Amino acid sequence: MNTIYLREQLQNFLIEDIGFGDLSSALIDPDDESVATIVAKEEGIFCGKPIVQELATIQQFDVLFCQEDGHQIAIGDELIVLKGKTRVLLETERVLLNVIQHVSGVATMTRQCVDSLNDESIHVTDTRKTTPGLRMLEKYAVRVGGGYNHRLRLDDAVMIKDNHIVALGGVTEAIHAARAKVGHTTPIEVEVETFTQLLEAIPANPDIVMLDNRTPDELREWVRHIPRHIKTEVSGGITIDSIAAYKGIRIDVISLGQLTHSVRALDCSMNLQGGMKYATTRNTSTDVR
Repeated sequence: MNTIYLREQLQNFLIEDIGFGDLSSALIDPDDESVATIVAKEEGIFCGKPIVQELATIQQFDVLFCQEDGHQIAIGDELIVLKGKTRVLLETERVLLNVIQHVSGVATMTRQCVDSLNDESIHVTDTRKTTPGLRMLEKYAVRVGGGYNHRLRLDDAVMIKDNHIVALGGVTEAIHAARAKVGHTTPIEVEVETFTQLLEAIPANPDIVMLDNRTPDELREWVRHIPRHIKTEVSGGITIDSIAAYKGIRIDVISLGQLTHSVRALDCSMNLQGGMKYATTRNTSTDVR
């Protein structure tokens, strides 16, 4: 994860939420210190450790992690212990919770999909259907959940989709145009929607062929015609409820927009456990200052 970019994002999140100052927390003595605990209110996969570490550095509080990224958590589990100025902990609370709830939700959804598929020969990947501004965080969460990342950006690879095929005059023309334009280190993927398009794509030798909106039975037939050196990706309409049907098919990748575009946050809460006297007498070790 790009630390410089992460810090900039978190600073913007804090500015968005705090504005010109937290009017409620300003009522508290600026020297008062507290300990607070982040607790899980649902089962799932914990994610967000490097995010909270950076947030603690920006806001200057101490943090102790009770869970590692990727760990299964249960209702009531302590996730993180925070120690610092009471005002700072309270003004940071919503940003911290919003972010870790969201990325933990993504990690949880990803783990559920990987477990439902139960096929180590097939990589479960995300798509670019991410929340604007949160792509780096969401793609990190997918990896924490046991999935893999598709393109991070448009400049990662050539991906020829239906509208590119129309604009360039056909599947063969589009693949040849890409070969003439990009370097040998840039992969070329082409999306096909019909068996005729697949048969046209194969002689043009793309690096990856995406089989879009095909049933498992159709895929079993189609992949018989694809040489082993061409990687196969399957996408379109696949969800956590249907992914198990693709187990055992000779495909390399299943990409799901559901991992990021409609994920539900994993519910957590922050509980303040006392003021200055409590914080100075409790023994807490820290990872970050």
